[in-house]
Amino acid sequence: MGNALYRKYRPVKLSEVVGQETTVKALESSIKADKISHAYLFTGPRGCGKTSVARIFAHEINHLKYELEDSHLDIIEIDAASNTGVDNIRELREKAIIAPSEAKYKVYIIDEVHMLSKSAFNALLKLLEEPPVHVVFIMATTNPEKVPITITSRAQVYTFKLADTKTLEQHLAKIAKAEQLNISKDALNLIAKRGAGSFRDAISLLDQISTLSDQKITAETITQALGLPQEQSITKLLSAYQAGDQTQIITLLKDLLNSGTRAELISEELIFQIINQPDSKLFSLLSKLPEVKAPFAEAKLLVAMVEELNPPTPTNPPTQIAEAAKVSVPQTTAPSTQPFSWDEYLERVKVASPTVHHSLVNCQYQLQGTCLRLYPTKSFDKRLLSANNNHQLLITNSGGLTIEIHDQPQPLSNSSQLSKISDIMGNIQEVKDGGVIPF
Repeated sequence: MGNALYRKYRPVKLSEVVGQETTVKALESSIKADKISHAYLFTGPRGCGKTSVARIFAHEINHLKYELEDSHLDIIEIDAASNTGVDNIRELREKAIIAPSEAKYKVYIIDEVHMLSKSAFNALLKLLEEPPVHVVFIMATTNPEKVPITITSRAQVYTFKLADTKTLEQHLAKIAKAEQLNISKDALNLIAKRGAGSFRDAISLLDQISTLSDQKITAETITQALGLPQEQSITKLLSAYQAGDQTQIITLLKDLLNSGTRAELISEELIFQIINQPDSKLFSLLSKLPEVKAPFAEAKLLVAMVEELNPPTPTNPPTQIAEAAKVSVPQTTAPSTQPFSWDEYLERVKVASPTVHHSLVNCQYQLQGTCLRLYPTKSFDKRLLSANNNHQLLITNSGGLTIEIHDQPQPLSNSSQLSKISDIMGNIQEVKDGGVIPF
Protein backbone atom coordinates (compact mmCIF):
# COMPACT_ATOMS: atom_id res chain seq x y z
CA MET A 1 0.00 0.00 0.00
CA GLY A 2 3.02 2.27 0.43
CA ASN A 3 1.90 5.76 1.44
CA ALA A 4 -1.76 5.19 0.38
CA LEU A 5 -3.24 6.30 3.69
CA TYR A 6 -1.00 9.35 3.89
CA ARG A 7 -2.06 10.45 0.43
CA LYS A 8 -5.71 9.64 1.12
CA TYR A 9 -5.78 11.76 4.27
CA ARG A 10 -3.44 14.49 3.14
CA PRO A 11 -5.02 17.95 3.61
CA VAL A 12 -6.13 19.80 0.48
CA LYS A 13 -7.37 22.94 2.27
CA LEU A 14 -5.74 25.14 4.90
CA SER A 15 -8.72 24.40 7.16
CA GLU A 16 -7.78 20.69 7.07
CA VAL A 17 -4.18 21.18 8.20
CA VAL A 18 -3.58 19.75 11.68
CA GLY A 19 -0.92 20.83 14.18
CA GLN A 20 0.05 24.20 12.63
CA GLU A 21 -2.82 26.32 13.92
CA THR A 22 -0.91 29.60 14.35
CA THR A 23 0.63 29.53 10.88
CA VAL A 24 -2.62 28.44 9.20
CA LYS A 25 -4.61 31.20 10.91
CA ALA A 26 -2.11 33.84 9.74
CA LEU A 27 -2.14 32.59 6.15
CA GLU A 28 -5.95 32.41 6.07
CA SER A 29 -6.15 35.97 7.38
CA SER A 30 -3.80 37.25 4.67
CA ILE A 31 -5.96 35.62 1.99
CA LYS A 32 -9.16 37.03 3.49
CA ALA A 33 -7.63 40.52 3.64
CA ASP A 34 -6.12 40.09 0.15
CA LYS A 35 -2.70 41.01 1.52
CA ILE A 36 -0.37 38.61 -0.23
CA SER A 37 3.37 39.05 0.16
CA HIS A 38 5.76 38.51 -2.72
CA ALA A 39 7.90 36.10 -0.66
CA TYR A 40 7.36 33.57 2.13
CA LEU A 41 9.84 31.38 3.96
CA PHE A 42 8.51 28.22 5.62
CA THR A 43 10.99 26.70 8.08
CA GLY A 44 10.85 23.56 10.19
CA PRO A 45 11.90 19.89 10.45
CA ARG A 46 11.21 17.34 7.73
CA GLY A 47 7.73 15.85 7.72
CA CYS A 48 6.00 18.73 9.49
CA GLY A 49 3.96 19.86 6.45
CA LYS A 50 5.89 22.79 4.94
CA THR A 51 5.59 21.67 1.31
CA SER A 52 1.98 20.54 1.69
CA VAL A 53 0.93 23.90 3.12
CA ALA A 54 2.93 25.71 0.41
CA ARG A 55 0.99 23.86 -2.31
CA ILE A 56 -2.37 24.50 -0.64
CA PHE A 57 -1.55 28.18 -0.06
CA ALA A 58 -0.43 28.57 -3.69
CA HIS A 59 -3.82 27.29 -4.85
CA GLU A 60 -5.92 29.24 -2.35
CA ILE A 61 -4.36 32.64 -3.14
CA ASN A 62 -5.29 31.89 -6.76
CA HIS A 63 -8.77 30.62 -5.79
CA LEU A 64 -7.98 27.26 -7.36
CA LYS A 65 -9.17 23.89 -6.10
CA TYR A 66 -6.23 21.79 -5.00
CA GLU A 67 -6.01 18.16 -6.05
CA LEU A 68 -3.03 16.02 -5.05
CA GLU A 69 -2.24 14.98 -8.60
CA ASP A 70 -2.83 18.31 -10.33
CA SER A 71 -0.12 20.26 -12.09
CA HIS A 72 -1.08 23.87 -12.71
CA LEU A 73 0.95 25.88 -15.20
CA ASP A 74 1.18 28.88 -12.88
CA ILE A 75 2.31 26.92 -9.81
CA ILE A 76 5.89 25.79 -10.34
CA GLU A 77 7.79 23.59 -7.89
CA ILE A 78 11.59 23.68 -7.83
CA ASP A 79 13.85 21.35 -5.88
CA ALA A 80 16.78 23.56 -4.88
CA ALA A 81 18.89 20.48 -4.11
CA SER A 82 18.83 19.63 -7.84
CA ASN A 83 18.91 23.20 -9.12
CA THR A 84 21.63 24.83 -7.06
CA GLY A 85 23.35 26.92 -9.71
CA VAL A 86 23.07 30.54 -10.73
CA ASP A 87 21.98 29.54 -14.25
CA ASN A 88 18.89 27.83 -12.79
CA ILE A 89 17.86 30.99 -10.96
CA ARG A 90 18.61 33.18 -14.00
CA GLU A 91 16.30 30.97 -16.05
CA LEU A 92 13.68 31.31 -13.30
CA ARG A 93 14.02 35.11 -13.43
CA GLU A 94 13.48 35.15 -17.19
CA LYS A 95 10.31 33.06 -16.88
CA ALA A 96 9.02 34.90 -13.81
CA ILE A 97 8.72 38.12 -15.79
CA ILE A 98 6.12 36.48 -18.03
CA ALA A 99 2.58 36.99 -16.74
CA PRO A 100 0.65 33.96 -15.44
CA SER A 101 -1.33 32.08 -18.07
CA GLU A 102 -4.58 31.74 -16.11
CA ALA A 103 -4.14 32.44 -12.40
CA LYS A 104 -3.80 35.75 -10.61
CA TYR A 105 -0.31 34.88 -9.32
CA LYS A 106 2.53 32.88 -10.73
CA VAL A 107 3.77 30.97 -7.67
CA TYR A 108 7.24 29.45 -7.34
CA ILE A 109 7.62 26.88 -4.57
CA ILE A 110 11.36 26.41 -3.89
CA ASP A 111 11.94 23.40 -1.65
CA GLU A 112 15.14 23.09 0.44
CA VAL A 113 16.10 26.61 -0.60
CA HIS A 114 19.18 26.53 1.66
CA MET A 115 20.83 24.24 -0.94
CA LEU A 116 21.26 27.11 -3.42
CA SER A 117 24.80 28.24 -4.13
CA LYS A 118 26.00 31.69 -3.09
CA SER A 119 25.78 32.99 -6.65
CA ALA A 120 22.28 31.53 -7.01
CA PHE A 121 21.18 33.27 -3.81
CA ASN A 122 22.56 36.56 -5.18
CA ALA A 123 20.55 36.08 -8.36
CA LEU A 124 17.42 35.27 -6.35
CA LEU A 125 17.99 38.35 -4.19
CA LYS A 126 17.84 40.63 -7.24
CA LEU A 127 14.45 39.13 -8.07
CA LEU A 128 13.17 39.56 -4.51
CA GLU A 129 14.36 43.18 -4.40
CA GLU A 130 12.25 44.12 -7.43
CA PRO A 131 9.68 41.33 -7.84
CA PRO A 132 7.10 41.39 -10.63
CA VAL A 133 3.68 42.17 -9.14
CA HIS A 134 2.26 38.85 -10.33
CA VAL A 135 4.95 36.62 -8.73
CA VAL A 136 4.90 34.95 -5.30
CA PHE A 137 7.80 32.93 -3.94
CA ILE A 138 7.21 30.29 -1.27
CA MET A 139 10.54 28.97 -0.04
CA ALA A 140 10.83 25.98 2.31
CA THR A 141 13.84 24.82 4.29
CA THR A 142 14.88 22.51 7.10
CA ASN A 143 17.98 24.66 7.67
CA PRO A 144 16.96 28.33 7.95
CA GLU A 145 20.36 29.26 9.40
CA LYS A 146 21.86 28.54 5.97
CA VAL A 147 19.59 31.02 4.22
CA PRO A 148 21.26 34.46 3.87
CA ILE A 149 19.74 37.21 6.00
CA THR A 150 19.31 39.27 2.83
CA ILE A 151 16.81 36.66 1.63
CA THR A 152 15.13 36.07 5.00
CA SER A 153 14.59 39.79 5.60
CA ARG A 154 12.65 40.11 2.35
CA ALA A 155 10.23 37.31 3.15
CA GLN A 156 7.47 36.61 5.65
CA VAL A 157 8.86 33.82 7.82
CA TYR A 158 6.63 31.10 9.26
CA THR A 159 8.01 28.43 11.55
CA PHE A 160 6.45 24.98 11.38
CA LYS A 161 6.71 22.61 14.33
CA LEU A 162 6.57 18.87 14.78
CA ALA A 163 3.30 17.60 16.22
CA ASP A 164 3.15 16.49 19.83
CA THR A 165 2.35 12.84 20.55
CA LYS A 166 -1.20 13.57 21.73
CA THR A 167 -2.09 15.48 18.55
CA LEU A 168 -0.63 12.72 16.39
CA GLU A 169 -2.45 10.02 18.33
CA GLN A 170 -5.80 11.81 18.00
CA HIS A 171 -5.30 12.25 14.26
CA LEU A 172 -4.34 8.59 13.85
CA ALA A 173 -7.44 7.56 15.82
CA LYS A 174 -9.67 9.46 13.35
CA ILE A 175 -8.02 7.77 10.39
CA ALA A 176 -8.22 4.35 12.05
CA LYS A 177 -11.94 4.87 12.71
CA ALA A 178 -12.57 5.98 9.13
CA GLU A 179 -10.67 2.94 7.84
CA GLN A 180 -12.45 0.65 10.34
CA LEU A 181 -9.13 -0.58 11.74
CA ASN A 182 -9.34 -2.71 14.88
CA ILE A 183 -6.47 -1.15 16.79
CA SER A 184 -5.89 -0.47 20.48
CA LYS A 185 -5.14 2.90 22.08
CA ASP A 186 -1.71 1.70 23.21
CA ALA A 187 -0.90 0.73 19.62
CA LEU A 188 -1.93 4.18 18.37
CA ASN A 189 0.21 5.75 21.09
CA LEU A 190 3.21 3.65 20.04
CA ILE A 191 2.76 4.65 16.39
CA ALA A 192 2.45 8.31 17.38
CA LYS A 193 5.69 8.09 19.37
CA ARG A 194 7.44 6.33 16.48
CA GLY A 195 6.24 9.08 14.16
CA ALA A 196 8.42 11.50 16.16
CA GLY A 197 6.21 14.49 15.36
CA SER A 198 5.82 13.75 11.64
CA PHE A 199 2.28 13.16 10.33
CA ARG A 200 3.76 11.64 7.18
CA ASP A 201 5.86 9.10 9.06
CA ALA A 202 3.14 8.24 11.57
CA ILE A 203 0.41 7.70 8.98
CA SER A 204 2.77 5.70 6.78
CA LEU A 205 3.53 3.44 9.74
CA LEU A 206 -0.20 3.06 10.47
CA ASP A 207 -0.63 2.07 6.83
CA GLN A 208 2.16 -0.49 7.15
CA ILE A 209 0.83 -2.18 10.27
CA SER A 210 -2.83 -2.14 9.13
CA THR A 211 -2.21 -5.39 7.25
CA LEU A 212 -0.40 -7.17 10.10
CA SER A 213 -3.31 -9.08 11.54
CA ASP A 214 -6.99 -9.82 11.19
CA GLN A 215 -7.16 -9.63 14.99
CA LYS A 216 -6.99 -6.48 17.08
CA ILE A 217 -3.69 -4.70 16.60
CA THR A 218 -1.96 -3.98 19.92
CA ALA A 219 1.33 -2.39 20.89
CA GLU A 220 2.73 -5.88 21.37
CA THR A 221 1.65 -6.83 17.83
CA ILE A 222 3.57 -3.86 16.43
CA THR A 223 6.61 -4.49 18.61
CA GLN A 224 6.86 -8.11 17.45
CA ALA A 225 6.17 -7.36 13.79
CA LEU A 226 8.76 -4.58 13.56
CA GLY A 227 11.33 -6.33 15.75
CA LEU A 228 11.26 -3.50 18.28
CA PRO A 229 12.48 -3.93 21.84
CA GLN A 230 9.90 -3.66 24.60
CA GLU A 231 9.56 -0.08 25.86
CA GLN A 232 10.07 -1.30 29.43
CA SER A 233 13.43 -2.84 28.49
CA ILE A 234 14.65 0.42 26.99
CA THR A 235 13.47 2.32 30.05
CA LYS A 236 15.38 -0.08 32.31
CA LEU A 237 18.46 0.25 30.11
CA LEU A 238 18.44 4.05 30.41
CA SER A 239 17.87 3.82 34.17
CA ALA A 240 20.87 1.49 34.49
CA TYR A 241 22.98 3.93 32.44
CA GLN A 242 21.97 6.86 34.63
CA ALA A 243 22.81 4.84 37.74
CA GLY A 244 26.17 3.79 36.31
CA ASP A 245 25.18 0.15 36.76
CA GLN A 246 27.47 -1.50 34.24
CA THR A 247 26.46 -5.03 35.25
CA GLN A 248 22.76 -4.32 34.67
CA ILE A 249 23.47 -2.64 31.33
CA ILE A 250 25.35 -5.69 30.12
CA THR A 251 22.61 -8.07 31.25
CA LEU A 252 19.86 -6.04 29.56
CA LEU A 253 21.83 -5.63 26.35
CA LYS A 254 22.60 -9.33 26.22
CA ASP A 255 18.92 -10.21 26.74
CA LEU A 256 17.82 -7.81 24.01
CA LEU A 257 20.43 -9.02 21.50
CA ASN A 258 19.74 -12.69 22.29
CA SER A 259 16.02 -12.11 21.68
CA GLY A 260 16.87 -11.17 18.09
CA THR A 261 16.51 -7.40 18.41
CA ARG A 262 19.05 -5.65 16.18
CA ALA A 263 21.51 -3.26 17.80
CA GLU A 264 20.43 -0.50 15.41
CA LEU A 265 16.81 -0.76 16.62
CA ILE A 266 17.89 -0.72 20.27
CA SER A 267 19.85 2.45 19.57
CA GLU A 268 16.90 3.97 17.72
CA GLU A 269 14.55 3.27 20.63
CA LEU A 270 17.05 4.74 23.09
CA ILE A 271 17.17 7.91 20.99
CA PHE A 272 13.35 8.12 20.93
CA GLN A 273 13.09 7.85 24.70
CA ILE A 274 15.88 10.36 25.36
CA ILE A 275 14.32 12.90 23.00
CA ASN A 276 10.86 12.43 24.55
CA GLN A 277 12.25 12.83 28.08
CA PRO A 278 15.49 14.86 27.82
CA ASP A 279 17.97 14.52 30.66
CA SER A 280 21.39 16.18 30.74
CA LYS A 281 22.89 12.94 32.09
CA LEU A 282 21.95 11.25 28.81
CA PHE A 283 23.28 13.84 26.35
CA SER A 284 26.69 12.19 26.10
CA LEU A 285 25.03 8.87 25.24
CA LEU A 286 22.70 10.57 22.77
CA SER A 287 25.67 11.98 20.84
CA LYS A 288 27.07 8.47 20.29
CA LEU A 289 23.92 6.48 19.50
CA PRO A 290 23.52 7.67 15.87
CA GLU A 291 26.88 5.97 15.13
CA VAL A 292 25.44 2.55 16.02
CA LYS A 293 25.19 0.99 12.58
CA ALA A 294 26.81 -1.75 10.53
CA PRO A 295 29.47 -2.97 10.52
CA PHE A 296 29.91 -4.10 14.15
CA ALA A 297 26.72 -2.42 15.35
CA GLU A 298 26.66 -4.57 18.51
CA ALA A 299 30.19 -3.50 19.44
CA LYS A 300 29.40 0.17 18.79
CA LEU A 301 26.32 -0.03 20.99
CA LEU A 302 28.28 -1.70 23.77
CA VAL A 303 31.00 0.95 23.63
CA ALA A 304 28.41 3.75 23.61
CA MET A 305 26.72 2.37 26.71
CA VAL A 306 29.69 1.51 28.93
CA GLU A 307 32.87 3.33 27.92
CA GLU A 308 32.31 6.42 30.09
CA LEU A 309 30.78 4.68 33.10
CA ASN A 310 32.42 4.29 36.49
CA PRO A 311 30.31 1.51 38.01
CA PRO A 312 29.99 1.14 41.83
CA THR A 313 32.07 -2.05 42.13
CA PRO A 314 30.66 -4.73 39.83
CA THR A 315 32.02 -8.24 40.18
CA ASN A 316 34.73 -8.94 37.58
CA PRO A 317 33.38 -6.38 35.03
CA PRO A 318 35.84 -7.14 32.19
CA THR A 319 34.67 -10.75 32.03
CA GLN A 320 31.02 -9.71 32.05
CA ILE A 321 31.45 -7.09 29.34
CA ALA A 322 33.33 -9.50 27.15
CA GLU A 323 30.59 -12.07 27.62
CA ALA A 324 27.99 -9.56 26.44
CA ALA A 325 30.12 -8.86 23.37
CA LYS A 326 30.43 -12.63 22.81
CA VAL A 327 34.18 -12.72 23.40
CA SER A 328 36.23 -14.93 25.70
CA VAL A 329 38.74 -13.45 28.13
CA PRO A 330 41.70 -15.66 29.02
CA GLN A 331 43.12 -15.50 32.53
CA THR A 332 45.95 -13.03 33.05
CA THR A 333 49.32 -14.72 32.68
CA ALA A 334 52.69 -13.87 34.12
CA PRO A 335 55.06 -11.86 31.92
CA SER A 336 56.41 -14.06 29.15
CA THR A 337 60.12 -14.55 28.58
CA GLN A 338 59.48 -15.30 24.91
CA PRO A 339 60.22 -12.55 22.29
CA PHE A 340 57.13 -10.56 21.39
CA SER A 341 55.50 -11.52 18.05
CA TRP A 342 52.95 -9.11 16.59
CA ASP A 343 51.50 -11.76 14.29
CA GLU A 344 51.04 -14.24 17.12
CA TYR A 345 49.46 -11.50 19.23
CA LEU A 346 47.00 -10.74 16.45
CA GLU A 347 46.06 -14.41 16.23
CA ARG A 348 45.40 -14.68 19.97
CA VAL A 349 43.22 -11.57 19.92
CA LYS A 350 41.36 -12.84 16.84
CA VAL A 351 40.42 -16.04 18.66
CA ALA A 352 39.25 -14.05 21.68
CA SER A 353 37.33 -11.39 19.72
CA PRO A 354 37.11 -10.92 15.93
CA THR A 355 35.72 -7.43 16.57
CA VAL A 356 38.72 -6.28 18.61
CA HIS A 357 41.05 -8.01 16.13
CA HIS A 358 39.53 -5.99 13.27
CA SER A 359 40.46 -2.74 15.00
CA LEU A 360 43.84 -4.03 16.17
CA VAL A 361 45.08 -4.88 12.67
CA ASN A 362 44.59 -1.23 11.74
CA CYS A 363 47.10 -0.16 14.40
CA GLN A 364 50.76 0.72 14.32
CA TYR A 365 52.66 -0.01 17.50
CA GLN A 366 55.80 0.66 19.44
CA LEU A 367 57.31 -1.82 21.90
CA GLN A 368 59.28 -0.30 24.75
CA GLY A 369 60.46 -2.90 27.23
CA THR A 370 57.27 -4.50 28.59
CA CYS A 371 55.01 -1.68 27.34
CA LEU A 372 53.18 -2.09 24.03
CA ARG A 373 51.95 1.24 22.66
CA LEU A 374 49.14 1.03 20.10
CA TYR A 375 48.45 3.78 17.57
CA PRO A 376 44.99 3.22 15.92
CA THR A 377 44.65 4.83 12.49
CA LYS A 378 40.95 5.60 12.99
CA SER A 379 39.17 7.34 15.86
CA PHE A 380 36.55 4.59 16.01
CA ASP A 381 39.25 1.93 16.42
CA LYS A 382 40.77 3.97 19.24
CA ARG A 383 37.43 4.24 21.06
CA LEU A 384 36.71 0.54 20.66
CA LEU A 385 40.15 -0.60 21.83
CA SER A 386 40.09 1.88 24.73
CA ALA A 387 36.81 0.53 26.12
CA ASN A 388 37.48 -1.11 29.49
CA ASN A 389 36.51 -4.62 28.41
CA ASN A 390 38.49 -4.51 25.16
CA HIS A 391 41.55 -2.94 26.82
CA GLN A 392 41.53 -5.74 29.38
CA LEU A 393 41.24 -8.31 26.57
CA LEU A 394 44.31 -6.79 24.88
CA ILE A 395 46.27 -7.05 28.12
CA THR A 396 45.32 -10.64 28.92
CA ASN A 397 46.34 -11.81 25.46
CA SER A 398 49.66 -9.92 25.41
CA GLY A 399 51.68 -12.33 27.51
CA GLY A 400 52.05 -9.91 30.40
CA LEU A 401 52.72 -6.64 28.57
CA THR A 402 51.31 -3.29 29.60
CA ILE A 403 49.06 -1.87 26.86
CA GLU A 404 48.81 1.86 26.14
CA ILE A 405 46.57 3.34 23.41
CA HIS A 406 47.58 6.65 21.84
CA ASP A 407 46.76 8.95 18.97
CA GLN A 408 48.79 8.53 15.78
CA PRO A 409 52.44 9.45 16.40
CA GLN A 410 54.37 11.95 14.33
CA PRO A 411 56.43 10.32 11.52
CA LEU A 412 59.84 9.18 12.76
CA SER A 413 63.00 9.08 10.66
CA ASN A 414 65.41 6.15 10.78
CA SER A 415 68.53 8.13 11.70
CA SER A 416 71.59 7.63 13.88
CA GLN A 417 70.17 10.25 16.28
CA LEU A 418 66.98 8.18 16.55
CA SER A 419 69.05 5.06 17.27
CA LYS A 420 70.71 6.87 20.17
CA ILE A 421 67.33 7.90 21.54
CA SER A 422 66.13 4.31 21.13
CA ASP A 423 69.06 2.99 23.16
CA ILE A 424 68.40 5.48 25.93
CA MET A 425 64.67 4.70 26.02
CA GLY A 426 65.13 0.96 26.04
CA ASN A 427 65.28 -0.51 22.52
CA ILE A 428 62.06 1.00 21.16
CA GLN A 429 60.63 -0.64 18.06
CA GLU A 430 58.12 0.70 15.55
CA VAL A 431 55.77 -1.27 13.33
CA LYS A 432 54.80 -0.06 9.87
CA ASP A 433 52.54 -1.95 7.48
CA GLY A 434 52.64 -5.04 9.68
CA GLY A 435 56.42 -5.37 9.93
CA VAL A 436 58.78 -4.67 12.82
CA ILE A 437 61.45 -2.09 12.02
CA PRO A 438 64.16 -1.69 14.72
CA PHE A 439 65.39 1.91 15.13
